[in-house]
Amino acid sequence: MTKVWSTEELKAVERLSYWIDAVCDTYVQLDCEGPRDGRPFHGEIAVEQLATLGLSRVTSTTQRVKRTPAKISHAVEDFFLVSIQTAGQGTLVQDGRAATLSPGDFTLYDSTRPYELIFEGDFQQYVLRLPGPGLRSRLKRAEALTAQVVSGSRGAGHLMISMIRSLAADIETLEPASVAAVAESVEHILIAGLCSLPGASEPPVSGLTAFHREQIKAYARQRLRDPRLSAAEIAAHLRLSASTVHRVFAGEPETITNWIWSQRLDSVKRDLCDPSLAARSVSELAFGWGFNDAAHFSRAFRARFGCSPRELRLNCLSGGTTAR
Repeated sequence: MTKVWSTEELKAVERLSYWIDAVCDTYVQLDCEGPRDGRPFHGEIAVEQLATLGLSRVTSTTQRVKRTPAKISHAVEDFFLVSIQTAGQGTLVQDGRAATLSPGDFTLYDSTRPYELIFEGDFQQYVLRLPGPGLRSRLKRAEALTAQVVSGSRGAGHLMISMIRSLAADIETLEPASVAAVAESVEHILIAGLCSLPGASEPPVSGLTAFHREQIKAYARQRLRDPRLSAAEIAAHLRLSASTVHRVFAGEPETITNWIWSQRLDSVKRDLCDPSLAARSVSELAFGWGFNDAAHFSRAFRARFGCSPRELRLNCLSGGTTAR
């Protein structure tokens, strides 16, 4: 079910305060300024939730939106947001950089640091909201990639805008079984686009390091369901020293131990969104992927995805489009 915030039926004096409530509920706690020339303010936000991925369409008049240090200091929110411009222009300012978007372009920003969105005229955007820990586990030095333009005219940027438009048009027809997979596909294309930016480049590694890294990942994936899996056990099986295992993983966004946890959490997330597993309890699914402490699992799940396992399951199995 789509949740819609609209100023259409409100009195002019009520619109801006209503809009501030709308953007804070949909994204994170923000300050907002309307038109400075006295023109009437109007706006609409249509919100969908796909597993842990928020998707919204914003259509509005000129405005400035700020994520201030004061808002951040009182918040526990940790999200990355992605603005995908579809009409008009918008500028994102964060980390000393400014990204001006034309239709088709997108850019990344981080809710844990101040930012400003500037719209000098009428505009429309799609906005993605993703849990911060999940994206950081997949993308090294994510903070270096904020407020940079990924062009929608070619490559991954073009795929992203095409996919988002198709998804928005067909979202009501999505089957629950496909919700998590679609959300992951969007994240993969996003990461591909961000990896094309200069700040994403990493020093090349030797062929031997790359070989060992893939060996480690392949073996770990085979053993994710075993709670005894550890860096030491991987090293012993592959006849490597423990220091070698940690060294070859040094170029990854996470340590080997945290990577194993992330893989397990992602696997449980997929199972929670699978209708064929709806009769199995959350604890049963978690223990099936190598977790052995239900409370610890629940805390780790919420920290990574921004919601509880039961909230995610309800969202996915109810159709995947219920906004939180």
